[in-house]
Amino acid sequence: MGELDEIYSNYGEEVFKYLMCLCHNADLSEELAQETFYQAVKSIDRYNGECKMSVWLCQIAKHTYYKYLDRHKKEQLKQQLHMNQDTALHTSPEVELMHSEDKVALYRLIHLLEEPYKEIFLLRILGGLSFNEIGEIQQKNENWARVTFYRAKMKLRERGKNHYGKE
Repeated sequence: MGELDEIYSNYGEEVFKYLMCLCHNADLSEELAQETFYQAVKSIDRYNGECKMSVWLCQIAKHTYYKYLDRHKKEQLKQQLHMNQDTALHTSPEVELMHSEDKVALYRLIHLLEEPYKEIFLLRILGGLSFNEIGEIQQKNENWARVTFYRAKMKLRERGKNHYGKE
């Protein structure tokens, strides 16, 4: 047990800082760091010494963070979908359209979007996620998320014109 304490005291701060870079939340980083060391203890027999201990721990931290995002992505989408329309996201043209009379038609058009456009559009509008967060979820960058969202909007506009004769 003393060896595990030594590993934690040597690398705990480094893992915490790495997680802070990923999620920008001190409380979440602390929670994920604890989970990282728990997972490391469970799988210590798989550490073969080919890489530095800190690299191995940061890999575990990264996977722990991605698991966290996966678990909470669906929860966030459900919460946003069921929010009261009056307290929904700040109104943007896209959100206003989502809450208008043509909501069913819009959802039909969204459903027809191919991936990743559909997921990016829903994460941004219903999930209220930032482009940076969307990029992290998709393991891409913020710029990729912005461009993909813009292209999804353009595809929806074009399909809306074609299907419903609207501009």
